[in-house]
Amino acid sequence: MSTENTVADRLLNDARKKTAKSESTTLGKVALIVGALALLASPISILGWVFGATAIGLGAAAVRRPVSEKQAKIAMFLGLAAILVGVFFFTLNIARL
Repeated sequence: MSTENTVADRLLNDARKKTAKSESTTLGKVALIVGALALLASPISILGWVFGATAIGLGAAAVRRPVSEKQAKIAMFLGLAAILVGVFFFTLNIARL
């Protein structure tokens, strides 16, 4: 009674899949792109706030992965900067009225 896929092999394969998933930098790159878009859109529309909040959320999720930690922190900073720039321009437009 020989089985080719033993419990140890299945556990090893699951561990390899989890390790490969945690070493992916995709989430960090996506957060960085969204943060850059947020910073570009923040002076002209409310989308800067939405993208900024999204960049902060994605960055918080990506910062848990050691491979994309630096990208995630930069994305969170860009998201926060986009929100602050958006608030500044929104306040400036309200003051002109």
